[in-house]
Amino acid sequence: MQERRRHLLCCGGAAAAGLFSALSSAARAGNLINPCRGALPAQLREHPLMQRCWQGIDATQLWDVHAHLLGTGDSGSGCRIDARMTQWWHPMESVRRKVILAGACVPADAPSVDKAYLQRLQQLAADFPQGARWMLYAFDEALDETSCPRPEWTSFHVPDRYAAAVAAATPQRFAWVCSVHPYREDALARLDAAIQAGAVALKWLPSSMNIDLRDARLRPFYDRLAQARLPLIIHCGEERAVPGAGRSELGNPLLARLPLSHGVRVIMAHCASLGDALDLDQARPRLVSAFSLFDRLMDEPAWKDLLLGDVSALFQFNRRPEVWQTVLKRQDWHARLLHGSDYPLPGVGPLYRLGGLVSAGLLAEADRSPLERLREHNPLLFDLALKRVVRWQGQSLLPQVFATRRHFASVA
Repeated sequence: MQERRRHLLCCGGAAAAGLFSALSSAARAGNLINPCRGALPAQLREHPLMQRCWQGIDATQLWDVHAHLLGTGDSGSGCRIDARMTQWWHPMESVRRKVILAGACVPADAPSVDKAYLQRLQQLAADFPQGARWMLYAFDEALDETSCPRPEWTSFHVPDRYAAAVAAATPQRFAWVCSVHPYREDALARLDAAIQAGAVALKWLPSSMNIDLRDARLRPFYDRLAQARLPLIIHCGEERAVPGAGRSELGNPLLARLPLSHGVRVIMAHCASLGDALDLDQARPRLVSAFSLFDRLMDEPAWKDLLLGDVSALFQFNRRPEVWQTVLKRQDWHARLLHGSDYPLPGVGPLYRLGGLVSAGLLAEADRSPLERLREHNPLLFDLALKRVVRWQGQSLLPQVFATRRHFASVA
């Protein structure tokens, strides 16, 4: 428990081991706090880097499939965060809240966190061409096996109705992703309501929310998802940012075989690129990288048309170089990989260290400075541009990784 509390809250997962230990060095380097600069200056907007960023991309097909809503409920949104994050006698939790809100450019004295968070997101979206959209995540509370809510396991909660309302207010920029805990007694009814309200996918974080993908109670839920062709986005791999229920074993990528066997389209967030998991296919399971299990599943013929991965957070400093290299060179995967930013994480200073990508041979030194300047103004554009220019042995992410709308056409 104490170890888990050493890490920042990062809304659905993507921060890593050692993040708190990075804060002091990042502060000394001057990149801890997002400077929250305004709209892009002409010099950056017309920079050759931006021309390369958009080359081959149709903005109307660009849906960011991994973006978080966050709030405290101060506008009547129904959002809430763990009370410990506002209590001075829980200093680590308080730091988590402050750093993530700073990454989203929410002022410490903002009259409304809900409104300031959304306003900044809208400002960033305005720098993108018309047609680009963001899939905003709801996030259900954690439940135990008896279907009882467990607030002490719920780091943050974003109701479906709030995510739906935000998307409905600005449909040209936002779609929404529901989050329904399948242990709820009315889970199927809630799922049907979300589908009727226009949700384009469903999001779970199993280890935090206490969801065992193998639980027999989920079979009717899977059947309904398959029938509706509603994709299931699940966080697999290690989760230290949102400890919640602390059930790390439930983040094993191999557990996704059950929903896949029901015909559910599964999108593994971050390509399960962080941490280790037990190789349950072995007679004597041992720990291997979670990413290697994702790799295995991607190459299993049975899931060729069902299993996908999103590339959010992949190029943060805490991923192994072999993850970066594999994702770039496995171009046979690229039709099944989806762009996502994991906003607001691109604005959280210590998570991206471009010098490490340069040293690993994935990023040209000449691109480092304009990327860093771009990040100061628009972390969402920074995230997109970074993914467009990284390469390994001459191979880069193909434009189809950024044509994500097609994966949700049946429900959009």
